[in-house]
Amino acid sequence: MTRHTPHLKIAILGGGPSALFIYKRLVESGRSNIEIDIFEKGGRLGAGMPYSADGANDEHITNVSGNEIPDIVTLVAEWICTVPKDTLDKFRIDPKQFNEYKTLPRLLFGQYLGDQFKLLQQQAKEAGIVTNVHFNCTVTDVADNTANEKVTVTLNGDSGAEFDRVIICTGHLWPKKHEGKIEGYYDSPYPPSKLTFKANHPVAVRGSSLTAIDAIRTLGRYNGTFNKDERGKVVYKVKADSPDFKIQMHSRNGLLPALRFHLEDSHLGKDTILTADEIAAVRAENDGFLPLDYVFDKNFKAGVQQNDPAYYEEIKDLSIEGFVGKVMELRERVDAFKLLAAEYTEADRSIKRRESIYWKEMLGVLSFAMNYPAKYFSAEDMLRLKRELMPLISVVIAYVPQSSAAEMLAMHQAGHLDIVSVGDDSKVEALDTGGIIYHYTDEQGEHHEHYQTFVDCIGQPHLSFDELPFKGLVDGKTVSRAKLYFRDQQQGKQEQEKQGDQVGVDRDGRYYLTVPGITINDSFQAVDEYNALNERIYVMAVPFIGGYNPDYSGLDFGEAASVAIVKTLLA
Repeated sequence: MTRHTPHLKIAILGGGPSALFIYKRLVESGRSNIEIDIFEKGGRLGAGMPYSADGANDEHITNVSGNEIPDIVTLVAEWICTVPKDTLDKFRIDPKQFNEYKTLPRLLFGQYLGDQFKLLQQQAKEAGIVTNVHFNCTVTDVADNTANEKVTVTLNGDSGAEFDRVIICTGHLWPKKHEGKIEGYYDSPYPPSKLTFKANHPVAVRGSSLTAIDAIRTLGRYNGTFNKDERGKVVYKVKADSPDFKIQMHSRNGLLPALRFHLEDSHLGKDTILTADEIAAVRAENDGFLPLDYVFDKNFKAGVQQNDPAYYEEIKDLSIEGFVGKVMELRERVDAFKLLAAEYTEADRSIKRRESIYWKEMLGVLSFAMNYPAKYFSAEDMLRLKRELMPLISVVIAYVPQSSAAEMLAMHQAGHLDIVSVGDDSKVEALDTGGIIYHYTDEQGEHHEHYQTFVDCIGQPHLSFDELPFKGLVDGKTVSRAKLYFRDQQQGKQEQEKQGDQVGVDRDGRYYLTVPGITINDSFQAVDEYNALNERIYVMAVPFIGGYNPDYSGLDFGEAASVAIVKTLLA
């Protein structure tokens, strides 16, 4: 007796890079009995926020090279030869000189992703898959209907449509708190076009991540010029009408992110990810938890031992805290810009020789490998991760493009860019009269600095359960707050005394830590408060799964998530 697989109507909410990988998996699945609707709030597919005008100007560069990009349809090095000459001239790219180890301007990379989407649409058509693309369409709500086993997607606040499966790929979200109300206050640097203004005064920037570097490159251009001297070194000069322009970065521990270098494994150890069987076996021996120390040893120390035995001898007996202390002590001891200059030389040598800096590469592998099973960490280990390891990981694997570092060094040497070390107790006070007061304490005592202009650049925030924009999921109790249980109940009690509402007690008396976003399972399916999965709704919108995915890593994360989602969705 022939068994017919039912026709599936699938909605992809969002049309950026995450949606691209989901679509690719569906198109290549071999299934023709599916119909796919893609809802994109803008007017194009592929680019999303980071690679469109919403997140980049001409000056912004990707922090990954062509060989580090997951396979889509065509390789970047092949695609570049198809780009019109006037576009290549605009970005000063010679296709004859381009190779897979080069980075691209982000806007040009957005064009690449858009072209890949078109190729996949053609493949879908040839495979008999119906694709409906809805541009300039904002999804305002999502609700699950258990009675008919459908999901209702509300569009532009009034019309709705029903689907069998929905994948939420709505991408980055930058909530506005003071922007538009307080003059000179920017909740994020995006879209960067809003920073194209003269600032003949010091500008405060919060953070030193790639997000901060985006703001620095834009503000730097509109208040000065970058040129090269006779030795080919980048130099900076402010414009005549902005003599007092200066950017003051405020960074935890006063650290700048590290530069891109050559990766031996350009896809960051995807083969080293812990298997489901291994995770299950380790959890069975550890009260249901996956110990962070196990992942650190397996996905960091073991790789260092294999690739850099000399460095392994230095760190083999160190705990996570000991290793972080060793690396941070060196970075904090050296002036941030002197260290940036030294790492610029080191990274340049690494790329030219195509030789990795292995301990840094293995830290990237660790970040990728621990992200997926982080939902099985104990609350204690998640707190250790956030307090100890993540500050180091966020600095070392930022992979700042060399051109960005060269411009930052030029601005610093010209006296128009500096960094201030602030602690966790620093505070930004928005003023009704405009601007802010930055409150922080250092070795010299308390500081209360006034700035006319402030840009918050701490990167994509992990948003809370309460900030989920789809109230139908909340009201219908389809989703639940993400939480992690304490292995040691006494420590849970102590943390409750320190953190208050962040630590709760369940009906069985077990202490748990509330983490950002919603609960999802290994297949990114929404999970309700009774731990029941929803087979119709998948969530890979990074702002809302940060509690269980503490270090989502751009394209690599999107590709890995798409594999897990589509495998389950079409099972």
